[in-house]
Amino acid sequence: MFSLLVKIPANAKWSQNGVTIAGGNGKGGATNQLHLPEGLFVDDDQTVVIADSWNNRIIQWKNGDTTNGQVVAGGNGEGNGLHQLNEPTDVLIDKETDSLIICDDKRVVRWSRRSGTTQGEILLDNIACCGLAMDDQRYLYVSDWKKHEVRRYQLGEKNGTLVAGGNGKGDGLNQLNRPTYLFVDRDHSVYASDRDNHRAMKWVEGAKEGIVVAGGQGRGSALTQLDSPLGLFVDTLGTLYVADSENHRVMRWTQGDKKQGTEIVGGNGKGVGAHQFNTPVGLSFDRYGNLYVVDQWNHRVQRFSIE
Repeated sequence: MFSLLVKIPANAKWSQNGVTIAGGNGKGGATNQLHLPEGLFVDDDQTVVIADSWNNRIIQWKNGDTTNGQVVAGGNGEGNGLHQLNEPTDVLIDKETDSLIICDDKRVVRWSRRSGTTQGEILLDNIACCGLAMDDQRYLYVSDWKKHEVRRYQLGEKNGTLVAGGNGKGDGLNQLNRPTYLFVDRDHSVYASDRDNHRAMKWVEGAKEGIVVAGGQGRGSALTQLDSPLGLFVDTLGTLYVADSENHRVMRWTQGDKKQGTEIVGGNGKGVGAHQFNTPVGLSFDRYGNLYVVDQWNHRVQRFSIE
């Protein structure tokens, strides 16, 4: 997900207690609730757009209004109609066209953000889409968890260019095993959470093999390990942040230190406390360096302030 170029000091720390900025009122379909949310995107004005997966909708929460969100796509029951979504997993804002691009079951769709929009258009179909990212030239990157690959598309084209994986399921450096969320940096390097290999990979533009940038030491909870990594983000220093979902924590890996990461929030067991997660999924930052985490099974989004 190409968003703001976020400058975060190398020694930054975050408050250990998160503040709920969306949901947190139990699972449900009301505008103050979420139901198994997955990916999120934070806009320049700290508006947060969330793939509210089991409500089959995209919901937007404005900064400062933690009471209710506004449905901005879907919300018309589960289905494949143009006015519907089917368990969306990720979303981003394309600022050029002021629209949402959404990963939706077996397709990628675009919805205008103009008020009164009642349906989207299909950009890609027959794709087992999980994560999305966009680079500064508006190329779209999509992970396909069934084909174990990531492709780059010019908006409007159907075939795309392979940029990561694509050599079957496996743990070789030219392979992925269920890639999920993506991030693309200024050099067009693609970072992918390689979920079932319990590692995060970086593929430099044009490379035939990726580089392990986090984990890759088997499934586990040591600082050298990840367990089913999902959302990820890279700041301007090249520091990598990963939602380590089954360890219920967010990890940071600094450039050059491939061996072990540090826990920055969570890591206090699975739970509902402000210092705990129950399966963190989507992860992003705002321009100030505050951290946003989708806390999936707590049906909420938490913000951790940078100190």
